[in-house]
Amino acid sequence: MLKRAGGKVFLRRSLAVRLGLLAFAVFFLLLPGRASIPPFDRDEPRYMQATAQMLESGNFVDVRFQDKPRYLQPAGIYWLEAAAVSLSGTLRQREIWAYRVPSLLAMTAAVVLTARMGALLFTPAAGLMAGVLLGTSVLVTAEGRMATIDSTLLLVVVLVQAVLLRVLRDRAAGRPTPVWTAVLFWGALGCGLMLKGPVILIPGLGTPLAFAFVEREWSWLKRLRPGWGWLVMLAVVLPWCIAIGVVSHGEFFQRAVGRNFLGKIGHGQEAHGAFPGYHLAVFAIAFWPGSFFAAAAIPVIWSWRASWKVRFLLCWIVPHWLVFELIATKLPHYVLPAYPAIAILTAAALQAAGNEWTFWRRSVWGRILLGFYGVVCAAIGIALSVAGIALTKVLVGQIPVSAWLAAGGSLPLLALAVREVVRGRLWQSAMCSAACAVVIYMGLFLGIVPRLDEIWLAPRIADLVDEYRPCPATEVVSSSFSEPSLVFLMHGKVELRNAREGAAMLSRNPSCGLVLVDRRDFATFREALSGKGVHEVEYGRVSGFNYSTGKWLDLGLYGAASP
Repeated sequence: MLKRAGGKVFLRRSLAVRLGLLAFAVFFLLLPGRASIPPFDRDEPRYMQATAQMLESGNFVDVRFQDKPRYLQPAGIYWLEAAAVSLSGTLRQREIWAYRVPSLLAMTAAVVLTARMGALLFTPAAGLMAGVLLGTSVLVTAEGRMATIDSTLLLVVVLVQAVLLRVLRDRAAGRPTPVWTAVLFWGALGCGLMLKGPVILIPGLGTPLAFAFVEREWSWLKRLRPGWGWLVMLAVVLPWCIAIGVVSHGEFFQRAVGRNFLGKIGHGQEAHGAFPGYHLAVFAIAFWPGSFFAAAAIPVIWSWRASWKVRFLLCWIVPHWLVFELIATKLPHYVLPAYPAIAILTAAALQAAGNEWTFWRRSVWGRILLGFYGVVCAAIGIALSVAGIALTKVLVGQIPVSAWLAAGGSLPLLALAVREVVRGRLWQSAMCSAACAVVIYMGLFLGIVPRLDEIWLAPRIADLVDEYRPCPATEVVSSSFSEPSLVFLMHGKVELRNAREGAAMLSRNPSCGLVLVDRRDFATFREALSGKGVHEVEYGRVSGFNYSTGKWLDLGLYGAASP
């Protein structure tokens, strides 16, 4: 008995050590580029600027971007970023990395918690592989670097599902579920509501309800104490809801729920409409390199469908995925909360399948479909490996050593991964693919993306304005470049207007005014300025590619000529 107890303690300690190493690895995988890459337009700098204004104004209830209310979601993410910026003491300097700290910590924690859930459901090795597949996926690597809401929301979703797993394990073992478990479940839902409103309820309540329906057994839901648990959820979110309701006179709920949340269902907002099946189509790249292995695992997962563990994970994935396939507005990160469950199922199948992989060999159509998907995933890997070479050649005109190193290091690993797939050794292939992904990300975010000056227009514009600023309180109008990154880097002190409005400002404030105008809008600007008897003087130019609009810009900074 003592030996058995000692063995369990050793296994727990061993798993804790491995999870600690995984956390260390994911943290440092997400670290490159955090301070050196400028804000990604367009969502990230909106969060950053709104957070900065929150700290500068001391108003932690009414979130604003410049002079406009930002009534898209509750204030939770802004509070987290404000705490990070305040603790770092970098508000005046507008240090980008400080705003990205919550995403870094949340994504690292989400990957580690996913690995722990995988270990509890299956084996420690499967859990760690799940963490590796999730942590090296393209979408996680991208979202974990940005000061947006999705990393923190993912952590809350995984926490909610981890609590549900505890409840289901209690049920399977025939032991009671502690009260604190229910408090944690409903408290996490409350935190999710503070981050992105009702979105958290889709995986948070959808999973247990779907599982109860599939199992045809509802009594276990009582373990969550729904009779009073919802009061815990309300206790988290209600104070701020009352405050913003009073401050905005109800406008927040009209915009956030009526327009932003419900409005996405019927039509695609901000040109983000897409066909049903969109998320399935982009899964190949969003979950790469794990996407191929997830597809290969489908027959194994189907053969395990009678297991409550597999049913739990499927009930996590399917309702959430279906909801976001059916609504009109679609973006890749909308189904990110389902990725941890996909990673766990894939990792478990990779470890335990054995000869069951012969299913694909027995079926002609299976071989064709999986082979085609494998070719697609291999092509994605090749494209990512040479992305640094292509980007720097097209945008900069010369290829740095870092781009060659990234391609030279990742392509052989990708070739090894393909060879292992052909041999039927998918576990080894997954490890090679993950290593390939790490080399790609390190190359891109350490040596390539931060140096793509042609696409980072906002920092160069801000530097140009600072160089020629005629007055401490210079009035700046940007008439041809209206990205939020410029607003953030200029501390909110820039107006986004058209060329004629820029000319009107310069004629009104000739001694302390500056206008940014693209060459294509210059004729309109000069005509409007001449009509007011003012002549322009050019201080400098910034040219590059605006990736948000897909246009090349040649921007001039103009002031009024001395009479």
